[in-house]
Amino acid sequence: MTDDAPRDHPLVPDNLASLQSHVLAEETLFPNATGDFSWIISAISLAGKTIANKVRRARLDDVLGSVGTENVQGETQQKLDVIANEVLLRCLGSRGSIAVIASEEDEEPLILRTGSEGGKYCVLFDPLDGSSNLDIAVGVGTIFSVLRNDSEIANSERTVCQKGLQQVAAGYILYGSSTIMVLTTGNGVDMFVLDMAIGSFLHVKSGLQIPPGNHTYSVNEAYAEQFPTGYRTYLQWAHENGYSSRYIGSMVADVHRILMRGGVFIYPPTRRNPGGKLRLLYEANPMAMVIEQAGGLAFSEGERTLEIQPTELHQRVPVLLGSPDEVECVRRLLPG
Repeated sequence: MTDDAPRDHPLVPDNLASLQSHVLAEETLFPNATGDFSWIISAISLAGKTIANKVRRARLDDVLGSVGTENVQGETQQKLDVIANEVLLRCLGSRGSIAVIASEEDEEPLILRTGSEGGKYCVLFDPLDGSSNLDIAVGVGTIFSVLRNDSEIANSERTVCQKGLQQVAAGYILYGSSTIMVLTTGNGVDMFVLDMAIGSFLHVKSGLQIPPGNHTYSVNEAYAEQFPTGYRTYLQWAHENGYSSRYIGSMVADVHRILMRGGVFIYPPTRRNPGGKLRLLYEANPMAMVIEQAGGLAFSEGERTLEIQPTELHQRVPVLLGSPDEVECVRRLLPG
């Protein structure tokens, strides 16, 4: 290069980068990285692309509606719940570094290999959050969490019952007007968009931060009479102070809007579900990691969500997350 050659081209900072190249570039920051983690993210992205195609063709392929069975949660399984679950199991099952896979749809974790056989990681997922909205074309999503496998623990359920703080990575894939993947590895939040023309998730934004000052809350107010007093008091206060309500009914879509625009997402306990309804391992922990890495806050009642020690595979918790200013507006009205 000559001395008069341009050293900074205006397009260089905006060069196209795929999800895979982004993860590989991140791994270069860690001298002992083996590439195993990038293979896991690659498998999740492959599953996401496959599920996105299934979602777009759901009505054409007649895979809307229920299969007539219930999952381990006692919830009616949608046809695409089963399909998405199978896609993820197949995509992740061939990755040699995965020890255990656990799905919200299955009663027990699936042991693929032990630590001595190369199993370094556990992958947990909600295959298709919000699937009951598919027949009206509302955005749905996949939520995932990656943990390290503790080879000293023989029991698969105990292995995956780790605090959210121990997550290696977490994120979600939103199947909406575009297919968006949001990922954190504990060093900020990155966003990728699927370019259907080339079949790749392209990196579109680094260091996502939740904006403050958006007076918006997301909660299913139909159950307000069942909420504890503090939440009902907050809703009355929000109504009196010009707040807007934005509730889609699909956690991935609701949380993504808050990540991009700010506000607060609330899923309180109710008389019917006094311990909360969202799954700690499959929904609350991965979303809490994303939100915290974007500068937000996430609580389950009076406790930071990521600090809760899980006691069972399908444990449920209340969830309060979003912009710090808006989360604190709710918390100051809650007891304790």
